[in-house]
Order: sequence, then C-alpha cells, then structure tokens
Amino acid sequence: MESNLPPIWSAPEDEPPAPSRKNSALRFARYGATFLGVSVVSGALLAGLALPAAGALGLTAKNTAEGFDDIPDDFKTPPLTQATQVFDAKGGLIAKVYERDRTVITAEQMSPYMRQAQVDIEDARFYEHGAVDLKGVLRAISKNAESGTASQGASTLTQQYVKNVNIEKAGEDQDAVRDAMRKTLGRKIQELKISIKLEEDLTKEQILTNYLNITYYGNGAYGVEAASQRYFSKSNKDLTVAEAATLAGLVQNPSQYDPKAHPQAALNRRNTVIDKMLENKHITEEQAKEAKATPLGLKYKDPQRGCITAQEGMGFFCDYVRQVVKHDPVFGGTAADRKKFWDQGGLNIYTTLDPDKQAAAQKAVSSNVRVTDSVSAAASMVEPGSGKILAMAQTRPYGLEQAKNQTVVNLNVDAAMGGGNGFQPGSTFKPVVAAAAMEAGLPPTQEYSSPNRIEYPTMKTCDGTWKNTGKPKTTVPNESASEKGPYQLKQAMALSVNTYFIQMEQEIGLCAVKQMSNKLGITARASGKPLDEVPAMALGVEEVSPLTMAGVYAAFAAGGTYCAPVAINKITTVEGKDVPVPPARCETAFSENTSKVLNTILNGVTESGGTGSALSLEGDRQIAGKTGTSDHKKAAWFSGYTPQLATSVWLGGPAGGVEMRNITINGKYRAEVFGADGPGPIWRDAMNQALRGTPKQSLPMADIPDPAPRTDPNATGSGSGAPSTDPSRGGR
Repeated sequence: MESNLPPIWSAPEDEPPAPSRKNSALRFARYGATFLGVSVVSGALLAGLALPAAGALGLTAKNTAEGFDDIPDDFKTPPLTQATQVFDAKGGLIAKVYERDRTVITAEQMSPYMRQAQVDIEDARFYEHGAVDLKGVLRAISKNAESGTASQGASTLTQQYVKNVNIEKAGEDQDAVRDAMRKTLGRKIQELKISIKLEEDLTKEQILTNYLNITYYGNGAYGVEAASQRYFSKSNKDLTVAEAATLAGLVQNPSQYDPKAHPQAALNRRNTVIDKMLENKHITEEQAKEAKATPLGLKYKDPQRGCITAQEGMGFFCDYVRQVVKHDPVFGGTAADRKKFWDQGGLNIYTTLDPDKQAAAQKAVSSNVRVTDSVSAAASMVEPGSGKILAMAQTRPYGLEQAKNQTVVNLNVDAAMGGGNGFQPGSTFKPVVAAAAMEAGLPPTQEYSSPNRIEYPTMKTCDGTWKNTGKPKTTVPNESASEKGPYQLKQAMALSVNTYFIQMEQEIGLCAVKQMSNKLGITARASGKPLDEVPAMALGVEEVSPLTMAGVYAAFAAGGTYCAPVAINKITTVEGKDVPVPPARCETAFSENTSKVLNTILNGVTESGGTGSALSLEGDRQIAGKTGTSDHKKAAWFSGYTPQLATSVWLGGPAGGVEMRNITINGKYRAEVFGADGPGPIWRDAMNQALRGTPKQSLPMADIPDPAPRTDPNATGSGSGAPSTDPSRGGR
C-alpha cells in the first residue's frame, strides 16, 4: 500500500540521543502497539466495508448489507430544519420562527472562499480520496499513538456529513442524538458504508454543499447562511477571505473558537485556516497577508427566534398560527407528526391578519387600558362570511418578562390554542338564546311577563329535565330594581332584561340553546370542559374567549352562516411548493329571516335607549351589537358588527379574579364597570379606525313593530314602554 508516511519503525526526528536500554524497550513496545493498532483497525475497517458480516463488529449481516446497498434518500437530500417565515395578509413579515436557525442555500449562493476554507481546514484531500481516506486513517493512528491521546481524527468530510445527518434526524430526541454521536466501531463502520454509497450517488460538490448547509457554527446558527448572518450580518456569498476563514474555523469546536466569547482564540484559529488556504494554493500570498492583517470585524446579531420577535402586537396571533399547525389534522395525522412538520420549518406561511386592522385593534386596547392596570383588554376581529381572523390584540405584550407585565397567555383564544380558561360573556350570550327561539318558531314580538326577580324554572335538557332543587330556590334578578315587564324581544334585548331571557329559555328548552351554541362554534368552554345545560346559560355564565364570540357575531353579520376561525391563507415551502392548509368550514347556523331579526334587535341595543347607545361609529355607520357584564363585574364585554367586520372586546382581570368596582383603569376612577363604558369605547375606537375609508353598508333588517304603550297608571320603570336611557346600565 502506497503511503507518504515515514516508516513506522523509524525514530522521530526529535528523538533524544543515547536513550537508555529501559526507554528503548518502552519505546519499542509503544511502536509495536502502534503497528498492531494500525493493522487491526485498518483490517477491521476494510473487512467491514468489503464484507457485510457480523463478526466482532456487533453488526448483523442484514443491517450491514442494508446500510451499504440501499441508503435512505434522507442522506442524499436531508430534510433540514429551517426557519419559517410568517406573513400578514399584505405580505409583511410578522415573525421568523424556527427550532434551528438555518437557511438552505445552493452552491452558487455560497462564497467560493467559504467552500475552499472549509475543505482546507477539515479535509484538504477531499477531492482526491474517496469516502475513506486510508492515508489519513494511518496518519491519525500513528500520531495519536505517539502522543498518547486522540488529538487527531481521520474522518473525511463525507463521513462528518453522514454523522451530522444522523444528528439532524434525531431532532430533539436526546437519546437518539447521543446514539448518533456514539464513538463505537460499529457506528463508525455504518457511517463509512453510507459515505461510500454517497460518493457513488453524489458529486463532491453536492456533498460539500449539503455539508455546509447542515453543519453547526455555534450561537444557534446552523449552516453557512445563518452563520454569516449571525456573525457578520451579511449573506454568505458576500464573505471576504478573512470572514470565510473565521466561520470555517468554528466547526471543529464552536464554543472554544466562538469569536464573540473568545476573540483571540477565534483569531488564531482563523489565521490557521488562512495558512491552510495558502498552503493549498486557494489564495495568494498577498490575499493571505491581507486577510491575516484584518481584524475579526464582527457584526454580531443575537439569535432571535419565535413569536417573541413578532412585529409589535402580533406575537399572540403568531403563536395562534403555531397552535393551528400543531392541532389541525391537515398538517399530520398525529400530534407528533404535526410537531415534526412545524419543527422542520422551511415554510412561508401567509396568514389572514390584516395589518391595518391589527394596528387599529392594538391601538384601541393599549390606549384605553394600561399594561400596569390590574385589568387587561383583548379584542378579536373576524371577517363575516369567511371566518378569517383579521386582528388579535391585547393590552399586555407578548413575552416572558413578568416584571414588564408581559405574558404568553393569549387571552383571545381557548386554552387548547394557547389561551386561558376564558371569561363569562354575560349578556353578549343572550342573542344566542334569541336565535334559538326564532329558529324554534317564536315570533320577534314574543312577550313575557319579565318580573324584576324570578326563580329559575324547571327546564327540558337534551337528556332530561333540569329542576331548581335549591333550598331556598335559586333566583335571578334584573339589573335595576325598577326593571320589570312585560317586555317584547326588541325592548328586552335593548335593556338586557335577564328574566325575559330566562322565560324564553324555559319555553324553547335548554337543549335548543345548547344546539344553537354548537352551531355558532361554542362547542365547549374555553377550558375544554363541556357546556352545562343550566338555565344560567342564557346569562352567559359559561366561559368563552373573545375569538369565539367574534365568530358568533360574524355569523349574525353573515346572514346566519357560521365560519370556523381561519388564520392561514396559504403555505409554501422555501422551494415554492404549495402545502395543503385547513379548508374553510362554513355552515348555516340559522335562517336568513332569523338573521334579519337579530340585526334589528341588536341594532336597537346601539340606538337611543339601548345599553350600547353611546357607541355609534363615525359617519353614522350602521352597527349592531350587545353589551355584557358578568357576575360581580369580573368581566365586561361588547361584541358588535357591521356587514364587513365583527369585533368582540373583553375587559377584566387576566385570571378572572378582579371585581371591577371602585377601580382605576387608564388613570380614571370607576365606581363600576359595565359593557357599555368599559370595553364599549375600545370597540368603538377599534372599529372606527379599522373601517375608516371603507364604504358604508347596510344590514338586512326585519320589520318588528314596537309594543303598544302601557296604560297601567301604576306601571313604573322601563316596562312602561319608555326604556331607561341610563348609559351606565350595561346589563349582564
């Protein structure tokens, strides 16, 4: 076998003169062991490569043959984890998210200096040898035996690439990572076999390109493009000789040669690489001299990953998109499959988020509630007829620093999608009862006695009967002591009369209310717990999220068509290939006639005498909506819509435990907070800005006659046909 190594029996040039007899014997034994090591290891390698036998290598013939004859395509074109970019509906970048910061580039997009530097320092004979550099193996064994350490390796660049692919495929499985890095003879031979096959199937240039895209360069940068951006804030194709040499030198030990943490060590290593480039005639002496005289010149950028890097106010929506990918079966049959799809990255995700409406919603919640307030606000905007989420904003910023009042809990969504356990929607739920009643055949002029206080009556459920068995029996009052009927639907909705809707619920049954809730997307509580069929459903006691309520009111605006929330318009890979996305899921929840009735009665809420009468929009734009306040004032809502846009705003304690009485919000003292004067102004501000410049549209309405004036001279309160105009009465 041809070799340029010095004869193994010759003494090193620095051998001290006149050694003692004892030292000679020890030296003889050491070189004898070296010779034996070379013979045994070389023979084992050659035998393992040529003969797929088990032997002492611990490999079965079957496994070895498969590893040699048929390697997975993953080794030829490994599915490398890359950064994913999330865009808004107008193409603006929301955030760059990744498990591993990597951007795969082609050979043409790489600096020639980078390619040469990496080869020169890692495997200078890369273009001369095959997958196995036997000359390098012999040299390494000899050197390591002489030094008594394993200071010199013999892996070729192709072998290193195979090892990196195994590590990449292991992903976050630490046991698999350790197995891929295990330095056993069996593992080594498997890598060698795959390397030989790769060198048959790929060119050297292809192997080098793959290697440069997969290799880790420290500080969270995988591949040469991410490394170039991390350390020098530029594309790899623009690197100088000195910069390319700096990066190439990192591969052997990214921590030890980290130019940020250890600049002198990095400089010394860089100069070693430059010397290698000169030695291999890839640069001239002039270039080497100039490069070595150049400072490191770092323009370091800290790694920025995940939705925490999103544009202002968009972090929660970014996280919601991540949750959609991890939950929707279109992205994989199992949770593990979907996680792998997300972690793999390399996607361009084009979302439904409208940046102008997002800015409007964010400004509205931020200008009406301070991040330091004990309460917070959240707002979701949905497009009627499509379910597209156009905005998702909340007062407290997205982040992990609690000292800055940051949070990663998305108060707009359910717990399963990164949110909390939701909040009682109060009287914003009453239109759901009205929709169920209209679909059950009740007229829009339906009248009930609506006393000021009522015991919860017996009601039919889907599976039986609910009975008020409390001792004493549980009762429900209206908001005001003067509020007593009789009332018809239009007036009862405008004034948010509790007892009216309990009586309506009794007539149609709890099952009808639950079924209508389901049709409108309220299939469970925000926590994931099932809905309870109890009379207090009508008063909004079962916790939901703002996005859920925005979807409900979008159905009101869309003529009874409910569409499940949609966050993603399109996904492509970085190569431009389309990826299937969740389809629109729209179904008819109720009839067009019921829709007209709801538009009419909810428009009445915002007119003179209604609880939301102070919330008119610019230009007398026609609106419909409903106020809501939960028990003990722990949550206040306003949900409303125009034909183009539905918005739901919640205000309350983030954990649901703040009673909004005698409270200061945005620097202003409030004795009590209602839906009309808490979340209502936020809704108005957000809608005004979001709709500014868009055409005014009308809502289809029903002709619902007003009730005849009351003639009872003893009648008092709003039941007399002259509804109260007290703007503070937000209802439940």
